[in-house]
Amino acid sequence: MTDKIEKNTSPTTPIRRRTFLAGAAATAATAQLLISPRDAKAAGFPEQTINVVIMYAAGGGTDVMLRVLVDEMKKNTGWDINVINKPGAVGGVATNFLLNKPSDGYWWLGAANYNKFVRVMGHATSKPWVDWQYFQGGNSLGSWSVKPDSPFKTFDDVVKAAKANPGKISISTSGTGGLWQELALIVANQAGIELKYVPYKGGKPATLAGLQGEVDIAGGGVHEHIDFIRAGQLRNLQQTGTKDIEVAGYGVLPSVGNFLPHVKPLLPLSGIYNLALRRDTPIDILKAVEKAWIDACDGENFKQVVKSKHFEIDVRTGEAADRRAAQVETVTAWTFWENQDKIGQKVVNPEELGLPKPADFDKWWPPEGYKPIL
Repeated sequence: MTDKIEKNTSPTTPIRRRTFLAGAAATAATAQLLISPRDAKAAGFPEQTINVVIMYAAGGGTDVMLRVLVDEMKKNTGWDINVINKPGAVGGVATNFLLNKPSDGYWWLGAANYNKFVRVMGHATSKPWVDWQYFQGGNSLGSWSVKPDSPFKTFDDVVKAAKANPGKISISTSGTGGLWQELALIVANQAGIELKYVPYKGGKPATLAGLQGEVDIAGGGVHEHIDFIRAGQLRNLQQTGTKDIEVAGYGVLPSVGNFLPHVKPLLPLSGIYNLALRRDTPIDILKAVEKAWIDACDGENFKQVVKSKHFEIDVRTGEAADRRAAQVETVTAWTFWENQDKIGQKVVNPEELGLPKPADFDKWWPPEGYKPIL
């Protein structure tokens, strides 16, 4: 389990939590001397219930991760926070719902992967690092699992069968154009095979599809499969971390790098869990949420969930989060553009979105006109 926090001083250098909070407090005090209308202090915030709209279905990894963190925030701050789920269009439904709400700090987006799919799939036009301020909490690893009686005993068995029957072996995903399809695409492409991608509304129903035999392979995350693996109801074929995972009472969840050594430089392939507020939310509210988020990520309940579900703690705010949002959207945009035939619906040209090729990202960032706000 990793544990790091990144702020806008450097997008790649971790900083210590106490130092960060002290600096944030000093910055906030100084900022009060130079107040613009947008930055005006919202006295007494929050004065009403805060609503967190999670973009995926209840029971999936995004839902589990964010509900734990929201509970920690409620406990630490005393804020009244209500959580609802609005799945659909790989985050597009929740995104558009929030874009029609006031940016007053009372509507938060419970996001995954910096909402990197919505522009790429044409579900929304909001630009992640322009319209939203993100707060990253952690990562998850992809997993392929099968029923115990499956003829596929190893990942190599899948590769062999898929090469003999291109496009016939089915794998569940959390939605067309979603994270688990993206990671499955990357792995399948690296293995030189074609699969049949079957979309469901979230990671939990995608996992259940595998348990019920609706698909040959349950696609999803280690965190979504692990309880069924421990119970003997699923058998893991590979996970997308950098190394094998030892699970007490079960054995090893093998890294895909064992089967595809050439894919090791791409690992880990992971999901990312975020909270997001509209970027034009009053700055003092954004800072209050930032502090509450960092404290929640340091909570014991969150750490226990991370350990039991094999998540990783990876906290980023400010410019570090902005940079990561742009980077993951860039990778997804080009991956989908180059695999349009497997997505099954329209994909927007990355050049139209103003995104560089992944190899050119470091030269491109920060883009013209970008300004960090935290």
